[in-house]
Amino acid sequence: MTIAIKLQRPGSPDMLHVSDWDPGEPGPDEVRIRQHAIGLNFIDVYQRIGLYGLEAPAIPGVEGAGVVEAVGANVHDLVVGQRVAYAGASGAYAAARLLPAWRAVALPEAISFAHAAATLLRGLTVRMLLARTYPVSRDSVLLVHAAAGGLGSLLTRVATRLGACVIATTGSSEKAERARENGARHVIVGRDADLEGEVARLTRNRGVDFAVDGIGGDMLARTLACVRRFGTVASIGQVAGPIPPLAVEDLGPLRSLTLARPSVMAFAAERETYGEAMHDVFAMIASGDAESPTQTYPLARAADAHRDLEAGRTAGAAVLIP
Repeated sequence: MTIAIKLQRPGSPDMLHVSDWDPGEPGPDEVRIRQHAIGLNFIDVYQRIGLYGLEAPAIPGVEGAGVVEAVGANVHDLVVGQRVAYAGASGAYAAARLLPAWRAVALPEAISFAHAAATLLRGLTVRMLLARTYPVSRDSVLLVHAAAGGLGSLLTRVATRLGACVIATTGSSEKAERARENGARHVIVGRDADLEGEVARLTRNRGVDFAVDGIGGDMLARTLACVRRFGTVASIGQVAGPIPPLAVEDLGPLRSLTLARPSVMAFAAERETYGEAMHDVFAMIASGDAESPTQTYPLARAADAHRDLEAGRTAGAAVLIP
């Protein structure tokens, strides 16, 4: 018997409760993992509030790293005691869990459990955005919101390494300095800043090629106004609240914009590309693009971690430690 964080019903962080938990024995094509670190992401918040529904028992969280404790029938590539990591599989807020064996990828010895758990989902998101949603090149100009956060930091670093110019937004001057350290060439500071005017000035009225919006609310419409003709906007979250309806006329034909709503969970569910993408994320870690987590919380304090995440009190990546 061990512990897990169970969601009583959709709602506030108070709905997250420490519960006794028995993950059971692995079935065919499954493994049981004793987790050493669990990633903290806004997807977890979306699961908690009911935006992304969970099946009972409702245990949020989608990534982690640990050691294989037991293997089921037909599992031949993993052994008991092996270090592994995974992303994109709900049920992570537990000291031990069952997992489809194909999800568990061998973790290089040089990468710590905490570093992997803090990076994998963000890394897969970055790969999805910069390679599939909009193939970024040396000539690309990007707009990245919340560029001092865990995802924004990694996205800015990788895009900069690819030679792109990143225009970042942050909520404070302190976070602006972090965005510059990540490689952002320009930073727009403050929630009330003239985003559209500043982007127009910085791009000489052309607009950016690609914008990534994880803020939602009315920010998506403002972001669309910052993109050049035939540019692309990726809407990947809504931490500021629901996104108001958009008319197709807001996209074209005059401006001929592309609006993408890519899901990293769908991307991670592609079994044929999952392993390769995970190894690309390991390479991000090895290259120094992905920093180690800056904050840790005991798993039993998951509710506090959610409160800090939603209040913007986290900078960089954070993990839960069972």
